[in-house]
Amino acid sequence: MGCSACERMNRNDDVKKVICLGCGANCGHLVRVRNGRVLDIKGDPEQLSSQGHICQRAISAVELLYHRDRLMYPLKRIGKRGQGIWERVTWNQAMDEIAEKLRETKEKYGPEAIALSHGTDRTADHLEKRFMNLLGSPNMFGSGSQVCWCNTVVIECITYGWMATSDDLEHSRCIVEWGGNSAHSSPLTWRKILDAKKKGTKLIVIDPRLTETASKADIWLQPRPGTDCALIMGWLNVIVNEKLYDKDFVESWTFGFEKLQERVNEYPPEKVAEITHVPAEKTRESAKVYATNKPASIDWSVSLDHIGRNATQAIRARAILRAVTGNLDVSGGQLLRGVHPKLIPEAELEENGKIRLEQRKKLLGAERFKLFAWDVYDQIDRYARKAGFKTAPPSAHLVNAHAPTVWRTVLAGKPYQVRALICVANNPLMSFPNTKLVYEAIKKLELFVVHDIFMTPSAMLADYVLPAATWLERPYLSTGVGVANFVITGDRAVEPLGECKTDFDFLRELGVRLDQEWPWKNMEELYEYQLKPLGYTWKDFVTKIRWDVPTPKYRKYEEVGFATPSGKVEIYSSILEKLGYDPLPNYEEPVESPVSMPELAEDYPLILINGGRFRPMFQSEYRQVESLRRMHPDPLVQIHPETARELDIKSGDWVWIETRLGRIKQKAKLDSGIDRNVVHAEHGWWFPEKPGEEPTLYGLWESNVNVIIDDDLEKCDPMVGSWQLRLLQCKIYKA
Repeated sequence: MGCSACERMNRNDDVKKVICLGCGANCGHLVRVRNGRVLDIKGDPEQLSSQGHICQRAISAVELLYHRDRLMYPLKRIGKRGQGIWERVTWNQAMDEIAEKLRETKEKYGPEAIALSHGTDRTADHLEKRFMNLLGSPNMFGSGSQVCWCNTVVIECITYGWMATSDDLEHSRCIVEWGGNSAHSSPLTWRKILDAKKKGTKLIVIDPRLTETASKADIWLQPRPGTDCALIMGWLNVIVNEKLYDKDFVESWTFGFEKLQERVNEYPPEKVAEITHVPAEKTRESAKVYATNKPASIDWSVSLDHIGRNATQAIRARAILRAVTGNLDVSGGQLLRGVHPKLIPEAELEENGKIRLEQRKKLLGAERFKLFAWDVYDQIDRYARKAGFKTAPPSAHLVNAHAPTVWRTVLAGKPYQVRALICVANNPLMSFPNTKLVYEAIKKLELFVVHDIFMTPSAMLADYVLPAATWLERPYLSTGVGVANFVITGDRAVEPLGECKTDFDFLRELGVRLDQEWPWKNMEELYEYQLKPLGYTWKDFVTKIRWDVPTPKYRKYEEVGFATPSGKVEIYSSILEKLGYDPLPNYEEPVESPVSMPELAEDYPLILINGGRFRPMFQSEYRQVESLRRMHPDPLVQIHPETARELDIKSGDWVWIETRLGRIKQKAKLDSGIDRNVVHAEHGWWFPEKPGEEPTLYGLWESNVNVIIDDDLEKCDPMVGSWQLRLLQCKIYKA
């Protein structure tokens, strides 16, 4: 693109400096525009973090922007749900009718009968929270609220007051990728890791698969899926008993270390080997490499969020591991950044004080899964302010309804019935487990509204489908998603096509009709309001300044302590103790595994994992973008060659993957780097080229791994409610 004579740069061209939202990396790009039309996109070498990097997702954004199948106008359902019979309506008509239905629902059943589902924080979760708070409903939830990052945030906040980030890898002497594959999930991080390795930094990768990242590791550990907490406790056993911990930090800045010593003695490497299948000597070696090569970093990865009942304790153990080795809030380790010292924080835009106490108590799932409750957030906020932070991370990331509970509430009406659902940048039929249950719940809703770029399987069941703007059609201000303190901005490349609108415009127009306070007329006004304490207008900042990243300040705890009840890193968590949970990390076998359910393993002998990132796709997106689909046309399931041979499966065969919930089919990819007893299925697969009407729904039921993922509440983590996403018993056979 951009090679023909008519597209060469001329004086009528304008170059816009934008932020890519093709994933969560926030890369900076230069977009060439002529007469209101995008010509091409290039990486911006001056952008702070990406420094000219650009991937195929960003390059294909022009193709997505002008895609023939984009939603361009509001649609109202006039046939039965799933028939695909629509009437084009104006935005005013759609907003008026939706607002009236929401008002009727609120007056008749209470605001808690209205829920909102959001996507992967590339829109504006804090504004969605604002809309719901002003509405009076606590029931906002996301596809990743309990299984992707949000649970890590709340768990690390109760342990040391804030989430720790790994944005200083160039000074790390050891980098640990625990269940992550940065080569595919985070190219910018991967580039930093490779640069660090050239300087002698050690790389340890823990993964059941020999991923591209693992192939470059100095040490690769291949644990049995779901046993991560036991392995971390084995590391802590070695570090504590061989006195490899940071004695000064532990004595001065931790609470409960003596009790941790007792707990880790239950996990000698030999016992850990029995649980994890990682040899004892490998556990000892890797623990010593991590503890003796300081500063060291264990970056966040999604895998620990996905393991069900033991997720909280595994994440807690990882946080404690960072702390006792002295790798917390130091250069090259994990930093506790907090919010930007001058910017108006996202939490203040949420209007959390406007939702009444009696409504907060109606948050679905909070009575059972207590770490996502409002009272925990209030404690985190109180201790954060006491330690000198302006605010806690936004409640959009720390207070969420429990998705499986929401669907059950729609169907069962207990403790009350959710009757209306607003869906922003989310495709629930693809992104939540137990797809059949989600489908039944959506069909029962009295009002279902979807705001998206394309017609999706979920949108096919909506009452109203509203066209959304792409990232090229919106400005953007990133504040580190509530846990870092930088400001990175990007301009709007072009005005939205057709009648597409940003999520801000959608929520504001709906909110104003419901008598809500939205003082900003557009996103630019909102961002100017946030930037005002920095002394800039939005136009000047986005075109001339573009980012503001305060110089990191290390060991801040020496001045203000940690934002916890004790003012120290809470190895022994007083918050968990008061809630009735185990205050120390402890390993618990997954509810469904060959160990806990040997009789099930006779019929379903393999362990199914999923969720590993793969380029060029991102979650359930891009399946209709032809240039990307050519690169990765089919859903793939990784199988060890010996396992495949025993099952008479060859590379490229379509195979059934079956669990107790049902079966889906994907193409076999033979891979000797995966455990013989494990298979890995790709997630997010649907087929926009297939009919959208019922019963097909764009091939929803064919290859979507969530069709066969269980969301049984008994299998969920008892503290945060995360479901057992990465480890279920399955069998594989030819389709």
